[in-house]
Amino acid sequence: MILGKKKNVIGLDIGSSSIKLVELSEGKTGYRLQSLGISPIPPEAIVDGALMDSVTVIEAIKELIRSAKTKTKDVVTSVSGHSVIVKKVTLPFMSKAELEESIKWEAERYIPFDINDVNLDFQILGAESENPEVMDVLLVAAKKDIINDYVSVIIEAGLNPVIIDVDAFALENMFAINYETGMDETIAMANVGASITNINILKNNISAFTRDIFKGGNYITEEIQRQLHIDYEEAEKIKIGSKLETTSPPMIQDVLQSASETLALEIANSLEFFQSTTTYEKISKIYLSGGGSKIKDFDTILQQQTGIPVEIVNPFKKIEYREKSFDIEYLREIGPMMAVGVGLATRKVGDK
Repeated sequence: MILGKKKNVIGLDIGSSSIKLVELSEGKTGYRLQSLGISPIPPEAIVDGALMDSVTVIEAIKELIRSAKTKTKDVVTSVSGHSVIVKKVTLPFMSKAELEESIKWEAERYIPFDINDVNLDFQILGAESENPEVMDVLLVAAKKDIINDYVSVIIEAGLNPVIIDVDAFALENMFAINYETGMDETIAMANVGASITNINILKNNISAFTRDIFKGGNYITEEIQRQLHIDYEEAEKIKIGSKLETTSPPMIQDVLQSASETLALEIANSLEFFQSTTTYEKISKIYLSGGGSKIKDFDTILQQQTGIPVEIVNPFKKIEYREKSFDIEYLREIGPMMAVGVGLATRKVGDK
């Protein structure tokens, strides 16, 4: 065993509209921001989490590394979408070693893919209080072909992939270092990306429910394009409110409002599904992150649709940084989009 300082890793969030890089170092008082960057990629490079144009993605990663001026090579990245299954299952009580032996057979009952086509992982959440003979286990399966694609673009970019995480769990790690919740509190995180929205509901600071919704900010852009017959760039500007004046035609406002409500309703339905299948008390707050948190008035619309207070996440809330190196306004501006990247950067080589 090597004693001494744990090596930094780069958190690399490979999204369908941009790639985000975050590097943190851990000191005695907490985390410190070392480097960060964000690089847009064309919409056709990554579709539903699958890499369609590896060359573009590799170039974007290399450019991010250059502009961040980091020497760190170890990378933690994450996946989500159709190729990832996260399930909370109840199994007979057994040791971790015993579960490692039998996980493949146990998982076959719950995973809709061929078990030989996936990488499996699990986390034992503990014995059930009502029945100590069984335990709750978080089961994660990710398709090998997707994992291999992500691993190979990272290697091609000259880096060393050390951990492949899941977006929803990266959000949980970001939340844990920045926010404090009461032990009996249930909160929801909604990370609205371009094409996928990740939901993670935490009870007692442990994940109780995760789901990916295959709708995100792009849906709103496409609706604006379709209904107003304008190009992608114009629609994007309207979506984030930079083209909206009080004198804008009501139709523009209505299209944005109605598309936003549709996306908010999808999130609300997932939260309602969770609350209808559990005896937990109500969700006390929704923490909103991702590029979708930039959609004009989306936090207000989500609050109206769910009846739950919504707060836009600040993933740098408790992270120190040198004001000479990082502009506070810029961090505030891009913060919500860096939530997954910050969570990934908190991981350490060899973590489970």
